[in-house]
Formats: sequence, structure tokens, C-alpha cells
Amino acid sequence: MNTIPEKNFLNATRGWKSWLFTLDHKRIGVLYLFSIMAAFLVGGVFAILIRLELLGPGRNLMEADTYNQVFTLHGAIMIFLFIIPSIPAALGNFLLPQMIGAKDVAFPRLNLASWWVYILGSIFAVISIAMGSVDTGWTFYTPYATETQTSVISMTLGVFILGFSSIFTGLNFIVTIHKMRLPGQTWFRMPLFVWGLYATAIIQVLATPVLGITMVLLILERVAGIGIFDPAMGGDPVLYQHFFWFYSHPAVYIMILPGMGIISELISTFSKKRIFGYTAIAYSSLAIAFISFLVWGHHMFVSGQSQLAATIFSFLTFLVGIPSGIKIFNWLATMYKGRITFETPMLYALSFLFLFTIGGLTGIFLGALAVDIHLHDTYFVVAHFHYVMVGGTVMAFLGGIHYWWPKIWGRMYSEFWAKIAAAFVFVGFNMTFFTQFILGSQGMPRRYYTYMDQYQPLHAFSSVGSWVMAVGFIIMGVYLFHSIKRGRPAGNNPWGALTLEWETTSPPPTENFVETPKFSHGPYDYDKNVPERTI
Repeated sequence: MNTIPEKNFLNATRGWKSWLFTLDHKRIGVLYLFSIMAAFLVGGVFAILIRLELLGPGRNLMEADTYNQVFTLHGAIMIFLFIIPSIPAALGNFLLPQMIGAKDVAFPRLNLASWWVYILGSIFAVISIAMGSVDTGWTFYTPYATETQTSVISMTLGVFILGFSSIFTGLNFIVTIHKMRLPGQTWFRMPLFVWGLYATAIIQVLATPVLGITMVLLILERVAGIGIFDPAMGGDPVLYQHFFWFYSHPAVYIMILPGMGIISELISTFSKKRIFGYTAIAYSSLAIAFISFLVWGHHMFVSGQSQLAATIFSFLTFLVGIPSGIKIFNWLATMYKGRITFETPMLYALSFLFLFTIGGLTGIFLGALAVDIHLHDTYFVVAHFHYVMVGGTVMAFLGGIHYWWPKIWGRMYSEFWAKIAAAFVFVGFNMTFFTQFILGSQGMPRRYYTYMDQYQPLHAFSSVGSWVMAVGFIIMGVYLFHSIKRGRPAGNNPWGALTLEWETTSPPPTENFVETPKFSHGPYDYDKNVPERTI
């Protein structure tokens, strides 16, 4: 039945206070969604400014100091305000209780607090911009971060505060998954998106405090000069890198694991086939979470660490590719002989498979000691990072947004314009970043304000690609927001999916389910129940 219910979580109560102080996990998910979209917009504007400056060597748009500030803000906003919270905080908050048949998360007030803490941390980031902007790069490396006169303290304090938001969300998800699943939904009958959120929550709770402590130590070093990272006082600037990457490499999987969970949902739904190797995919999420704590040293092959340590970290880097490879092959096996259809969410899933595979393989290149010596701190690393984070996490996020958008708002977007936007984003992304693999292999260093003339054609091509990608995101924003009021009613289950969130109305009621749902089959049992599509 393609009608929108008169009473749903969007209109159950009215007024801005009912949103800002809501305890409904769905509303909190929507608040996060708009917050991270705003962060993505700001970070994207800084990205375009960077590519405009790099159209040619020398000064084109801004001075070198301004470029460093814009570069730092792009990285910090995209990482800490957008990518890390994007899938868990927005889609995870909205969907997790529905996917396990619960009415809400375990701690609704802690959930609301996590969003307010996110907003507080974001305010400190905005203050940093107003005070003249930090120029250290998003990693805040010492000794420069302890010496520069820019607003390092306010930015790192913002990152410290944002860490609490991540921890609160992780704790909430762990307890919710352990204690609030529908009777009959055992661990190995949960949707794989829930497995992705669970593995992510473990990393959030265990790794994020390390980043928080590191930011506090950096602030103390600047304020009191206590000599933790200053070699003149017996400190060690490389120690900062150990602390930072001990968090930041697991943080890569905070970003990518929920995205992998989304891809499992999309490929099964749009292949109309039971997921292949469910148990292996579920365990591989936990394996990635575990191994992610052991590989931080591959960021530091040229920092002076011992040859033995470098060899061990290189081996562990290769090892983390195994559970990722398990997922890739199982997704391909799921599609084999499936009844594949190419709606927009599936296009993003296929984009993910292509782009993330490139990102993963180039990560193996960088994990090889001899190759990394040549490619370290070049644009090859920039391209690899973006193929994993944007080609992986962001493509999965976009696929999830398009998949669950009808569930959130009860309305469909324009499939025609959605496919146009997906094409622009995919083509523009590859124009922008595949070019940078070539630049890096030719020796172009990353983070540089200017460069030799020989690199100019590739830089210009990369910049044009960023504009193509931006057009895709602009189109996307227009049709998604247009659909909220003008889209046709979606019905309860427009994709013919089998997970529990599709058994309630679109948009869902405040309590998620009018009646307690009956868990009679696994989430991917398409051989038992193949509902008709309504689109």
C-alpha cells in the first residue's frame, strides 16, 4: 500500500524543542544526518578551493599559509565531523533498533547526549576557523603543532570533545545489540549491517580514548611545555605519531566497517539472493576490528623504527587484507546467477566494489617496505586514502542513503536524476583521484602548495574531475530534498527487502512497530519469501 501513515515519528510531536530534546533514536539519526551533511558541504567547499589552487604552479587563488589552513580544515572536517560519524551516527541510529525489532536504543538519553556533544565539538571547530584556522594538516603532527601560532588548541579540543560522541554511540550500540534483539534473532540471524555496526562500536570504545589522551597531551605541551614531544626537553616527536596512528588506523575501520555492512544489505536485496558466506562475512568484521589495532606502524616506515618492527607491521598490513578480501569475494559470489537489478543503491554498491578494491590493492603496495619508501608522502598515498575513504565509505554511505531514504521520509526520489548523479560522482571521482596515483608514482609530494611544471596537466585534469564530482553532489542534494515534500509515496517496502525495518511503515511510527514483529526467517532468506517490488 503506497500511502504515507498519518501519524509517524516525523509528525508525532511538533516544534523545534521536540526535535532538539527528542529521545527517539530515529529523530536523533535525522539530526545527525543533517549535521554531517552540513559538515560534508563545508569540507567539500574547502576541497574545491584546494583543487582550484592546484590548477597551476605558484599562486592562483591564495597564499601558501592560507592554502595550509584550507588543506587542514578540509581534512579535519571531513574526517572528524563527517566520515567517522556518518554511517554509525546517522543511519546506524535510525536503523539499528528497527533491524533487531527493538523500540529504541538501550540508552536514549545517552544517545541524545552524543548528538549534543557532537554539536559542541563542531562549535570548537568553527571557532578554530574564526580564530584564523589551524595549519598543521589534519594529523596535527609535532613539533610543528606545538610551535605554530594558529588555533591548534581550539581545534584539538574540538576533536577531543567529538571523541566522547563516538564513545557514547559505540557503548549504546553494544548494549542494544546484546540485550534488545527480538526473541529468535540469534547472533547469526542478525543483518550484516548490524554486525558492521557492532564491530565498529568495539573499535569506537577501545580506540577513541587513545585519541582523546593524545589531544590532551598535545594541548598540555603547547600550554605548559612539559616536554612530552619536545626533544629539547627529553621528549620525542615520533611518540606523537605512535599515539595518533594507534587510534587513527582503527578509525579507518570505524569509517569502512559500517559501509561494508551496508554493501551486504544492498547486494543481497538487489541480487534477490541469499547472501553468500554469511558467517564468514560476520566473522571477518570482527577480524578486521581486531587486526586494525596491530597495524598502525605502517604509517611510520620512514620514521626511523627498527627493521624488525617495520617487517612485522608490513606483514600485519598484508594480513588485514584477508578479511576484506573475504567480503569482496562473498559479495561477488552473491551476485553470481542472481536476479540483479540496477536501481541507484545498487549502482553505488557496484561503485564501492570497484573503487574499494583499488583502494585495498594500493594499500598492499604501500604495505610493501621497498615500494613504500618511494611512494611515502606522495600523491599516491592521497589517492589510496581517498579510494578507501570516499570510494569505500562515502560510496557505501550514499548507497545506504538512497536505499533507506524512502524508509526515513516515506517518499521516493527521482530514479532518473539519481542515476545521473551517480554517474557524475563515479566519473568525477576517478578523474580526480586515479590521476593522483600517476602523480605520486612520478614523485609529486603531497601537501605541497606549488609544484614543477611537468605535473601541471595531471593536476589540472584532477581539478576538473573534482568539479564533475561536485556537479553530481549538487544534483543529488536537489532531488533528495525535493523528494521530501514532492516525492511519490514509497510504500512500506519499495525494494522487496527482507530485513525487519521494512516490515514497519514508511516513515515508521515513534515506537517503530505497531505490533511486536515475528521473527520467522533469516534476514536474507529470499528462497523462502520473495516479495514483489512496488517501484
